[in-house]
Amino acid sequence: MVPGEENQLVPKEDVFWRCRQSIFDEMKKKFSQIENAAEEPRVLCIIQDTTNSKTVNERITLNLPASTPLRKLFEDVASKVGYVNGTFDLVWGNGINAADMAPLDHTSEKSLLDTNFEPGKKNFLHLTDKDGEQPQIVSEDTSTTDDSVQDRFIGPLPREGSVGSTSDYVSQSYSYSSILSKSETGYVGLVNQAMTCYLNSLLQTLFMTPEFRNALYKWEFEESEEDPVTSIPYQLQRLFVLLQTSKKRAIETTDVTRSFGWDSSEAWQQHDVQELCRVMFDALEQKWKQTEQADLINELYQGKLKDYVRCLECGYEGWRIDTYLDIPLVIRPYGSSQAFASVEEALHAFIQPEILDGPNQYFCERCKKKCDARKGLRFLHFPYLLTLQLKRFDFDYTTMHRIKLNDRMTFPEELDMSTFIDVEDENSLLYELFSVMVHSGSAAGGHYYACIKSFSDEQWYSFNDQHVSRITQEDIKKTHGGSSGSRGYYSSAFASSTNAYMLIYRLKDPSRNAKFLEVNDYPEHIKNLVQKEKELEEQEKRQREIERNTCKIKLFCMHPVKQVMMENKLEVHKDKTLKEAVEIAYKMMDLEEVIPLDCCRLVKYDEFHDYLERSYEGEEDTPMGLLLGGVKSTYMFDLLLETRKPDQVFQSYKPGEVMVKVHVVDIKTESVAPPVSIRAYLNQTVTEFKQLISKTIHLPAETMRIVLERCYNDLRLLNVPSKTLKAEGFFRSNKVFVESSESLDRQMAFTDSHLWKLLDRHANTIRLFVLLPEQSPGSHSKRTAYPKAGGDSGHVDDACERGKGPLGSLKSVEAILEESTEKLKSLSLQQHQDGDNGDSSKSTETSDFENIESPLNERDSSGSVDNRELEQQIQTSDPENFQSEERSDSDMNNDRSTSSVDSDILSSSHSSDTLCNADSAPVPLANGLDSHSITSSRRSKANEGKKETWDTAEEDSGTDSEYDESGKSRAETQYMYFKAESYAADEGSGEGHKWLMVHVDKRITLAAFKQHLEPFVGVLSSHFKVFRVYASNQEFESVRLNETLSSFSDDNKITIRLGRALKKGEYRVKVYQLLVNEQEPCRFLLDAVFAKGMTVRQSKEELLPQLREQCGLELSIDRFRLRKKTWKNPGTVFLDYHVYEEDINISSNWEVFLEALDGVEKMKSMSQLAVLSRRWRPSEMRLDPFQEVVLESSSVDELREKLCEISGIPLEDIEFAKGRGTFPCDISVLEIHQDLDWNPKVSTLNVWPLYICDDGAVIFYRDKTEEIMELTDEQRNELMKKESSRLQKTGHRVTYSPRKEKALKIYLDGAPNKDLAQD
Repeated sequence: MVPGEENQLVPKEDVFWRCRQSIFDEMKKKFSQIENAAEEPRVLCIIQDTTNSKTVNERITLNLPASTPLRKLFEDVASKVGYVNGTFDLVWGNGINAADMAPLDHTSEKSLLDTNFEPGKKNFLHLTDKDGEQPQIVSEDTSTTDDSVQDRFIGPLPREGSVGSTSDYVSQSYSYSSILSKSETGYVGLVNQAMTCYLNSLLQTLFMTPEFRNALYKWEFEESEEDPVTSIPYQLQRLFVLLQTSKKRAIETTDVTRSFGWDSSEAWQQHDVQELCRVMFDALEQKWKQTEQADLINELYQGKLKDYVRCLECGYEGWRIDTYLDIPLVIRPYGSSQAFASVEEALHAFIQPEILDGPNQYFCERCKKKCDARKGLRFLHFPYLLTLQLKRFDFDYTTMHRIKLNDRMTFPEELDMSTFIDVEDENSLLYELFSVMVHSGSAAGGHYYACIKSFSDEQWYSFNDQHVSRITQEDIKKTHGGSSGSRGYYSSAFASSTNAYMLIYRLKDPSRNAKFLEVNDYPEHIKNLVQKEKELEEQEKRQREIERNTCKIKLFCMHPVKQVMMENKLEVHKDKTLKEAVEIAYKMMDLEEVIPLDCCRLVKYDEFHDYLERSYEGEEDTPMGLLLGGVKSTYMFDLLLETRKPDQVFQSYKPGEVMVKVHVVDIKTESVAPPVSIRAYLNQTVTEFKQLISKTIHLPAETMRIVLERCYNDLRLLNVPSKTLKAEGFFRSNKVFVESSESLDRQMAFTDSHLWKLLDRHANTIRLFVLLPEQSPGSHSKRTAYPKAGGDSGHVDDACERGKGPLGSLKSVEAILEESTEKLKSLSLQQHQDGDNGDSSKSTETSDFENIESPLNERDSSGSVDNRELEQQIQTSDPENFQSEERSDSDMNNDRSTSSVDSDILSSSHSSDTLCNADSAPVPLANGLDSHSITSSRRSKANEGKKETWDTAEEDSGTDSEYDESGKSRAETQYMYFKAESYAADEGSGEGHKWLMVHVDKRITLAAFKQHLEPFVGVLSSHFKVFRVYASNQEFESVRLNETLSSFSDDNKITIRLGRALKKGEYRVKVYQLLVNEQEPCRFLLDAVFAKGMTVRQSKEELLPQLREQCGLELSIDRFRLRKKTWKNPGTVFLDYHVYEEDINISSNWEVFLEALDGVEKMKSMSQLAVLSRRWRPSEMRLDPFQEVVLESSSVDELREKLCEISGIPLEDIEFAKGRGTFPCDISVLEIHQDLDWNPKVSTLNVWPLYICDDGAVIFYRDKTEEIMELTDEQRNELMKKESSRLQKTGHRVTYSPRKEKALKIYLDGAPNKDLAQD
């Protein structure tokens, strides 16, 4: 029995059941809460802390109910990361640049759902600095009250143990063990502009030097005497004030570098920090002349030393006094493989004298002769601030490259310099270390940062660009460099590349050691500067706040007069109303003098689909932030400033509507009208849509045909009345063509109808701008076309006569083409009489819109041969100029049956024949052009087995045959539209040049396109070349004649150049001269044309006059050869009887070597092998010129015998080696004797390790009994320099191409122009 609440005895069993029931009820209650919560959608928030390099890769995750207030989210995040709520911002991070995003409101009571958080999806947020200040960490007292805080905390807290734990001091990202906020360290970083880490390290060191900072503050800038922008001391003052007072984590140094006279390119130049120190001090001394600070640099940093020479015979000493700003200490003595162990050891070596004896004896003024002497340096005075430079950058004469010495060199925290000075000094010379400038990287480049001890709290800090962190003595020791192993010659290659480069010590002298000026002790001008910078910072803060609340969205407007779509960026505060935004956009688009303000409005617009999404009726007073869905860096839509005429009314655009651009087609005139915009709904039927269009454009719905263009060249007739627009494939923005005539064309299948052909032509026509060559005969005449007569051609003469007036200017073209036309007609008559013209009447089956445009011929075209029959003969004429270079052998053989003269005559046939009719005036065409058109019809049947090329829209199937494999005739060919007219180009196109504006079907082949251009260029298509002009004004020749113009687009430019174009089987070849014994063995000569089936000798015969005229080379055909060129390597020698494409493979842009011969060609057979030999003379340390050796086989014994013949070396003493790399296989004379694989143990040349299977291999040989020259150190160094210069010119063994270093300069007047010549 146990006592109960009422002091009654209750059985144990009752107590048990009551407890059980209580637990059950509690669990039931909790389950009920969970079930209720489960019904509410939840929001998954993933937050990344970007305020700290330590936490940037960590994430915290919160899964909150969608009804959670935004304020509660901030509280939960603050609790999780250990920051004080309100000292940080949260911005959206879903793939958007966080810097452009407006932060969320940490005081808002809106739910997550109302703040655009998406339930069921990941919502990424970035935790960022607030107003440029890092978040405040919850104080220790607060954090210790809750044991769980440490578990949840992922922010920048110290690690376990000491604050300065160094377990990961240096990493690739230059992070440190403990990254503290600036509020913790109290210091501000400097932003690295690009490669200005060396500058940041020096500036932070000067800022942390009390004597320098105080002296800089005492200097007062006189604005009346100097421009503040170019004043280096003033900009340093501003920078130091900001470093001391700014609330930002890091500040920019651009104002300082601008005062140096540097532009943005200087930010990408890395320099030496010691070099910068000297240059900056020189500049400051110049700027501080005649001021209190005139001698500041010398007072703080300058020391004195004596440079002496003492005669060892008489004791006479000559000397001079030098000053220094820093002491350069050698890391490793010259010629030694071991580095100095410490700074003290290096200082002793610095003042260690050397003995001048032997050839280096000193001429003593007292002894009047050369004597042995002792030369050295003595320190006379050490500066207050002692700068030691550790010379880690050296030059390796074996590799001829700069290197960095990473050897270990220790340096003490306190350095006693009294042991290094001869002068008695009562004052202490004990120095304390306070700055270590560290370099991490190699001689080619790296990173600088500074470790600096604050004299305020004796604590060490790392100033690594914008990151400032606390470090310890252990971290400083890690900058000594080196590795734990022995310090051999190559030890630095495996050591840490992060080590100290400059050390700055301060003399420990209580009477001179200064403290930083307190704010109250600032001079008045510095107080004013501090106030000024604070105001500027506050102004920047306000501006940033405005930026964060500004909506930036793309704005479009169709200019009501110019009818040009204008684009701009509308920037409007989120609290501005729609009415105010319209006024801003109105002024931005410069419409004040064009249209009244009340005729403009803003609508939601999708520029990609050219779709008006909705209008904003009745929302003129709504804030833009609400209309646009908040401030975002990017919007999924745009705005359009819509305009209307004063007598018009704006149409209402509702969400859900689709926009349709309706083009009315007139079959009779073959015209397509400009679009009319209509808005429809996707659930409308085709019948309802027809009625809607009928009301808008007043066309009868009963006879209406609607064609939807879903995508390029995808035309679909809407012929199912009950189908909805959605089912037909309508989207946001659509294009339809409407035709409503009662012609018989309606009864035809759509793809066979005239409407389909018209629309197909309209969709495939592009506009090109063609630049004709100078003084093109056909470029000055007008061209006019007329609809072709569909019936009898008996009235052609009359038609031509009636058209004579406006075509009078065509006589120049007629004169040029008259001769070729007469030849063509006689050839056509002959072909007609020979037969095979029975089907010529098919040419009368012309389409309704076929037109031919060309300069008129003489009137005798109406003779005994019918014009259409003549056209048939023309179109079946030689297709040679239509062929691509990639042709089969059978094509080549077939085409050889036509002579070159006939080819030239036939190639002009198409442009010479003309049919004309002037019964009607020009009419608009399908693409809105006038009727000045030409359509090429090329129909025929097989012409006695001769292959034809058709100007069709079919894809190139790889054959030019009229028939397919089954022998069936190809389908009816399509008619390719072509129209050209003169075009007035901008000035500067060149005197005598003329432009054509050409409208052409892009399915036309390049061959047909060239033929259409013949009358305008004035020469045959085989005598001009077509170059496509790209955006960068680069020109590339178009040579594939069978390819269509499908890769061209509207407004592309084409340049026509006179010159023979490549025919089938021809290749353009670049010819280079091979000069084996010249410094540059490969020299370009000229471009030539080689043809398939041509022999090498024939190509040499064609080259001879070109070489004489273009290159001034007088050669005999038997005294030069052609050979294969692979990169820079000479290869197979081509024999005169070799045939291109049979014995020699040839391709487009082929390259060959031309090699002049001293005598008769020795290469007679392909079984021979030509190698280039070069003798190495080790006793003279030189290489002889190349000599060619022709071998009858690949035998090594034969090679030795040939080398014996040309050199006179006994056969048994010859050693040879194969050259390495590209021709001429250059190698240093200091390396050739050991580096090559001499005398390989092989019997043939075509096996490993030689693999000499082709002409052009390089063989070095030597006499094994010849001893190598012994060199002194001076001779070796001199030879090394010469070889390095020679090999660098030829590109030999250059493993990298270092960036050209630019001299570091500071321009005192801020203008570098005067020194440009010196650079």
